[in-house]
Amino acid sequence: MNTTLPLTDNAQTVLENRYLRKNEQGHPIESAEEMFSRVAKNIASAEANYGNDPSRWETAFFEAMVSLEFLPNSPTLMNAATDMQQLSACFVLPVDDSMESIFEAVKHTALIHKSGGGTGFSFSRLRPKNDVVSTTSGVSSGPISFMSVFNAATETVKQGGRRRGANMAVLRVDHPDILEFITAKEDESLLTNFNISVALTPAFMDALLKEESYELINPRTGTCSEHAPLSAKEVFDLIVEKAWSNGEPGILFLDRVNAANPTPAVGEIEATNPCGEQPLLPYESCNLGSINLSRMVREAEEGYEIDHERLKRTVRTAVRFLDNVIDVNRYPLKQIKEMTLGNRKIGLGVMGFADMLGYLRIPYDSEEGVAVAEETMECISRTARQASRELAEERGPFPNFERSVFAENGNAPLRNATCTTIAPTGTLSIIANCSSGVEPIFALAFERHVLDGQSLMEINPSFEKALHEESCPVDQVVSQVRDGKDLDEVDEIPDWMRRVFVTAHDVTPEWHVRMQAAFQHHTDNAVSKTVNFPEHATREDVETVYRLAYELGCKGVTIYRDGSRTGQVLRRSRKKSEALDDAHLHPRPRPMRTTGITEKVPIGCGKLYVTVNSDEDGICEVFTTTGKGGGCPSQSEATARLVSLALRCGIDANSIVAQLRGIRCLSCVRNQNVTVLSCPDAIARTIRGCVQGDAPLELAPNPGTETCPECGYALEHEGGCVVCRECGFSRCG
Repeated sequence: MNTTLPLTDNAQTVLENRYLRKNEQGHPIESAEEMFSRVAKNIASAEANYGNDPSRWETAFFEAMVSLEFLPNSPTLMNAATDMQQLSACFVLPVDDSMESIFEAVKHTALIHKSGGGTGFSFSRLRPKNDVVSTTSGVSSGPISFMSVFNAATETVKQGGRRRGANMAVLRVDHPDILEFITAKEDESLLTNFNISVALTPAFMDALLKEESYELINPRTGTCSEHAPLSAKEVFDLIVEKAWSNGEPGILFLDRVNAANPTPAVGEIEATNPCGEQPLLPYESCNLGSINLSRMVREAEEGYEIDHERLKRTVRTAVRFLDNVIDVNRYPLKQIKEMTLGNRKIGLGVMGFADMLGYLRIPYDSEEGVAVAEETMECISRTARQASRELAEERGPFPNFERSVFAENGNAPLRNATCTTIAPTGTLSIIANCSSGVEPIFALAFERHVLDGQSLMEINPSFEKALHEESCPVDQVVSQVRDGKDLDEVDEIPDWMRRVFVTAHDVTPEWHVRMQAAFQHHTDNAVSKTVNFPEHATREDVETVYRLAYELGCKGVTIYRDGSRTGQVLRRSRKKSEALDDAHLHPRPRPMRTTGITEKVPIGCGKLYVTVNSDEDGICEVFTTTGKGGGCPSQSEATARLVSLALRCGIDANSIVAQLRGIRCLSCVRNQNVTVLSCPDAIARTIRGCVQGDAPLELAPNPGTETCPECGYALEHEGGCVVCRECGFSRCG
């Protein structure tokens, strides 16, 4: 099974940082090819349970992954054939209206996060704030207060050191505490490990359309609350206002979710996983995987065409792979194992869709683009269902099949209650070098910083291919795009490229929703997608998208308005007309008085004392002093002087951190007892701590970027997640 992996430098870095097995010193002890071999062998071992030869499918699974045509979710890549062996990404836990149930769920959450999964909860069963508690003659503190307990537990548990815990909180719109829930994330320092979604009911939507009031229901009694009815329009406006302000809450159309519930006799769906694409029953889990559509095209007589046979072949392999995962998985709880084995849900999705459109020369925001989405996902869904039927003939249907809607309707047995899900693929798409999920291309070209302080240019593969095919001056075009020019301003490319290669910020919100709906029409579960708004978008724009998502049949929707959070996600580069005159920068004068902190940082040859000072305009200078153990005083002083000069010239502190972070020194490499890599790395870490508020230094706000907590580089919002293209860090929400 030897082959040459088509990995970019960025993909290799992400794999080394987050996926490859490591020794006690934190150094990788396997290659990317060995990782895929490890996973393929482990997942194929399930074939022996059914009298098959595992080696045949080990080869098929390996080839699908090593070619980057299919990748399973991150826990499978990380944990297969390890002591952990927890391979699922998504879990939903029940939270019933008792102290025992609440704290049992907290304990179970910690176990799931430790194993690498994310969790979703409905807090709709909890009695409202100030409601009676008969056992103590007291009053309830309400669901939002208990969410803080879950949030604190999540903050404490790191997912194996590689994936940080994430949660989804869902509350029905008719819960008496709904107004407090909608505004729960006004303070962005609270509930930082939660995404929140309001579950909209048919009664609420009917009242909204008629501009009437609706009743609140006390979940303890199941009757109308003592609270007065609320205006559906006023509640909806509050949801819109808060989403416009910082992207939350999202909305979930609960009736649609349960209309697609394949096993209503087993239970009602009340919540989803952290990104919203996987509705699940209480104690249910699901394992996901994605097909790389950018590799499902082939050259034709004129241009490219979809390779339907390769797509179908990959779908069949992926369905078998994901079904095998269910058998070899090690479940964190007995209840989860029972529910998961009962329904055997899998979630096969896609990534690289925007790249595929680029090869086909079809604009994302076009009727033709939406038609390709419908056609492609219909093919995947139909093929996945057929593959599941064939597995049912070979292995038997999922145990709850007779209690499913399929049996009621006289359908042929299926191995899996669900087959398809469109999940976010932020980190996986870095490995596969493709666009994320069903999102538009985020950026056609951007700089990536490498460990030696140098920069490499990352270019979207389909865009780069088109530049070569059209004999365009690649370096010249990419340089202009990197500097912030729109393609309309680039003279060296043909007109068709200007129309085809639109990015996320070029696509209007309405087209985002239309594309989400197109995929939803052929997806068993749901679609994780971020509807991007420009900074100047209005509240009415957000309302329009929410209503359109309902009209077009989406199961939920998440929006993000550029610049709406205190720390803003990655924006496109400024245009030259908007840029500073960088050739004539002059530092502002050093003030007479500054305030700051000094941090002692262990380095390979002793200790380095790093002082970071600020004035009323923010960080303005850095000093370094070496301890008795030695060090490189002249070089660290020179670095500090240049950093100070850059800061007082107005250079963003995060950009400085990105340049210095990761520079290696041999003395630090030899000394495995230190985590910093050099004096410049120590300076970067101290500055980053100040920027993130870890150090008691008052800073001027920097609304331009939200930075990665691990490498200091800018983050992107996509697929309901944020992802760092620099190091592969990702989190849900």
